[in-house]
Amino acid sequence: MPTLDTYRKQAKLLMRWHRERDYSIGGRVRTLDRFKTMTDREILAMKFPLTLAQEIVAVEAGHKSWAELKTVAVDAPKVPAVRAEPPIFKSVIPILFVRDVTVSAVFFREKLGFELDFLHGSPPFYGAVSRNGIWIHLRLVQEPYFAVAAAKEKSLILASIEVSNVQGLFEEFKARGVEFAQPLTKQAWGGTDFHVRDPDGNVISFVAFRS
Repeated sequence: MPTLDTYRKQAKLLMRWHRERDYSIGGRVRTLDRFKTMTDREILAMKFPLTLAQEIVAVEAGHKSWAELKTVAVDAPKVPAVRAEPPIFKSVIPILFVRDVTVSAVFFREKLGFELDFLHGSPPFYGAVSRNGIWIHLRLVQEPYFAVAAAKEKSLILASIEVSNVQGLFEEFKARGVEFAQPLTKQAWGGTDFHVRDPDGNVISFVAFRS
């Protein structure tokens, strides 16, 4: 069981997320019945004291109140740490900053042939799309900072996806009316790639390497 200090840190983290206007806080606040009908924007606009953050942490941990959680956490026996196996990296998921998660998800589905895996929030502030086991996450921001830099810097790629038939994919995207930041190009470093620009200016590379 986590220590009381861990729960305290979780509560302070919730306060920081609310202060930084992180839309993910909305779903956490709605775990309390009295806030279930509030939107993410309404939640970000309300006051968020430490006592509220502690209450949310307590309810998420399965307790009725912060006082009850404190009692259980203090009395809980200390469990010795178990030696784990060496960590192995399994996958990496690029996160693109976008101004409208729904619009971005539609672009990936209709233009790039991805499937919509989920949209989270009301309105959505986070989402995920995938194709052939490759995931891309979408996060709401007021301004897509990296896309601004990508417009100034040549070949500033925010995600690179290796594919088996890059020529075929390029023709598929061209038929769908996709905007290319770079056409299909055979590179001196041993690969053939093309670049796609999403509605927010994020540049994604699709590449095949010569064997």
